[in-house]
Amino acid sequence: MTVELVEVVRSGFRECVHSGSVVILGADGEPTLALGEVHVPIFPRSTNKPMQAITLLRNGFEPLDDAELAIATASHYGEPDHVALVERLLDRFGFDEKALECPPDLPQDERARAEALPEPRRVYMNCSGKHAAMLATCAVNGWPTEGYLDQSHPLQQAVIATIIDLTGEPETDLGIDGCGLPIIPVSLVNLARAFAAMATAAPGSPQRRVADAIRANPRVISGTNAPDLLTMRATPGLVCKIGADGVHAGALPDGTAFAYKIADGHDRARIPLTLAILHRMGVEWTAAHAELAAPPVLGGGARVGVIRAIPGVV
Repeated sequence: MTVELVEVVRSGFRECVHSGSVVILGADGEPTLALGEVHVPIFPRSTNKPMQAITLLRNGFEPLDDAELAIATASHYGEPDHVALVERLLDRFGFDEKALECPPDLPQDERARAEALPEPRRVYMNCSGKHAAMLATCAVNGWPTEGYLDQSHPLQQAVIATIIDLTGEPETDLGIDGCGLPIIPVSLVNLARAFAAMATAAPGSPQRRVADAIRANPRVISGTNAPDLLTMRATPGLVCKIGADGVHAGALPDGTAFAYKIADGHDRARIPLTLAILHRMGVEWTAAHAELAAPPVLGGGARVGVIRAIPGVV
């Protein structure tokens, strides 16, 4: 059973409610808050990208810099700097865009999308950085580059092993993610524990390298005004990653961590809930946090209400 977590209030009237499940872990890895179905596996969607990037590092992928590692974890908005990083990565390992097996798409950023119309491209797809880094890892290992999406491919077998290692989740039937790659169901508790392990890993380890690259490049992993960019800019030391359909996970340097799933997958519930969770985790509150925690509801261009975490729930 899920729990009511976020409400939309317009002109003093509770207009909508978003339910879901959320877990917060203490530095010892045990839950300090558990609401809803935190032990039931969900599809983590793009919150698994940092774990996929750890797999690539464990298997010989060596990025030129932190930005190149960050684009391998990205749900990017297809802005020019994102596309340039993906194309640089492809070119460095001798690939062109046609080698990518993610579907063509248009940029998520409105300005970039307007400039790209009417031609979708694979490099615009938000997962293209991950796919480019996977091709690079195949090249390093001499693995086939065609069919790298297949569950039986050596790369995907390595990804599955890494995610099981990091989450402690038992091996189970897989799904297919939006970009075509296999996706492993993971419970919110174990997803949060995986992020805690990344945030607290030894410097120089694959886990820590990925965490540090994300922290240093929040715009690369997301885009203009994206939830991860805004949240990490406001919260030094936080490493976090959104996933489609209402998933979010993150951790602080001390190992406290969170993960949640919004049942209806609506994006507007995401930032208010994340900010309420960070407040519960003891993050020092600033004006930037307060602004993010209460996005406005507009009527006629004026603020007439608020989107907020339901008081007293988180």
